[in-house]
Amino acid sequence: MEQPKIERLLRLIQLLIGNRRNTNELAQILGCAQRTVQRDIETLGNVGFVVEHRSRSIPFLTPQQGSLKEISDLIHFSKEEAYILHRAIDSIDDGTAMKQNLKGKLYNLYNYPWLADVVVNPELSNVVHNLMEAIDEEMSVVLKSYRSANSNVVSNRQVEPFQFTTNFEQVWCYCPTADQCKLFKTARIGSVEVLHQPWQHKAKHIDAQIDVFRISGQEYIGKAKLELNVRAYSLLIEEYPLAEQFVTPIGENSYLFEAPVCSYEGVCRFVLGLFPDIHILGDQGLKTCITEKIDKIKM
Repeated sequence: MEQPKIERLLRLIQLLIGNRRNTNELAQILGCAQRTVQRDIETLGNVGFVVEHRSRSIPFLTPQQGSLKEISDLIHFSKEEAYILHRAIDSIDDGTAMKQNLKGKLYNLYNYPWLADVVVNPELSNVVHNLMEAIDEEMSVVLKSYRSANSNVVSNRQVEPFQFTTNFEQVWCYCPTADQCKLFKTARIGSVEVLHQPWQHKAKHIDAQIDVFRISGQEYIGKAKLELNVRAYSLLIEEYPLAEQFVTPIGENSYLFEAPVCSYEGVCRFVLGLFPDIHILGDQGLKTCITEKIDKIKM
């Protein structure tokens, strides 16, 4: 088999894992004819891959089938893992051919720098499967026994799911009761009941911002500005790898972190855990949030 076809088949396998595109869209991504994609899918079936189909004739591979799970464990990355990998490649001397070869191979394989569409944990497969079905069919669902970290309550939520984030870790849903879109963590969902009730608010389905502390919102509400010592800096980029983009060295053992936030909750939790190692420079909203939380601490 010639190399271009091998590369195309490998890319097709990756694209088919949890796929939600039709064969024409896959052909556009792969730069070939739709009939070529259809033949390649037949080839995969002939060598043992079980290619299933969703509504509207969308082919997909389940990551839980045999050796495919082992392959997907190797080739899939979260956005944060992809960022770390990207930085590692960039650290290679610009004059070396290895750097460009690595970038070329990774980008050709994934077709997108952040390497999205990753694998679902087995224990969440039913939750994600039902959510994907609801999204495909444009149906409402009930998120049963959802454990909310914000309200500290376990409850059922009737919502309209419309988009997953990287790694299926969270799902964007429109909440009719709140009249807004919210992000729900799939790991906190007990189960999903798909209702025979079509979406009623499709025009309001808008995925919002997600800050480096993994907090979502319709827009950024402010900017966290912190001076960090070595310990705080190290723990920040270890726990929140994307935060490194917003850090600047300002001294031998001092760093400035300045980034927009969707809520002060995420950055407040980080600051309170390392209070002696951080100097809060701004903004005023963050200072107020920190002060209020300190006042509420039970002694």
